[in-house]
Amino acid sequence: MSSRAAPRLLRLQRHLGPQEAQGSSMEPTDSPLTTHVLDTASGLPARGLCLRLSWLEDHSQQWMELRTSYTDPDGRCPGLLMPDQMKAGTYKLTFDTEGYWRKRGQESFYPYVEVVFTITSDAQKFHVPLLLSPWSYTTYRGS
Repeated sequence: MSSRAAPRLLRLQRHLGPQEAQGSSMEPTDSPLTTHVLDTASGLPARGLCLRLSWLEDHSQQWMELRTSYTDPDGRCPGLLMPDQMKAGTYKLTFDTEGYWRKRGQESFYPYVEVVFTITSDAQKFHVPLLLSPWSYTTYRGS
C-alpha cells in the first residue's frame, strides 16, 4: 500500500466502523466495481452519500442487497465488491440523493437515483460515476 493511500484507507475504515473494517484489508483499487459521486452544484465530491448495491437474482427476478455504504471524503466508494464476489449479471446502485441534499439544507427533485447495469465478464473492472445536482444527474460507464 502506498504511503498516500494508507491515511485514506484508515479514514474509510474508521468511517465504516469496526464491523465493516474487520477482515477487509482490500485496497480501494482492488475492487472490480467502484463509483465516484460529484456534487456539480458545489463543484466538490459528494461526501457521505448513502448508496446500496444490489444484484438481480436470476431465478426469482428479485433484487438482493449486497452492500450498503457511504461515499468517502473524495466522493468515492471503494470496495463495493470483493474480486471473488464479482459475477456476470444485472446490478443496481441506488443513491440516496434526498438524504444527501437534506443534510445540506437543500430541496431536491430526485429522492434517489437508481443506476442499473449489466456485467458480462467477471474479469473486467467497472466504474460507475454519478454527477449530481439537486435538479439533475448524469451517469456513464467510466474507466
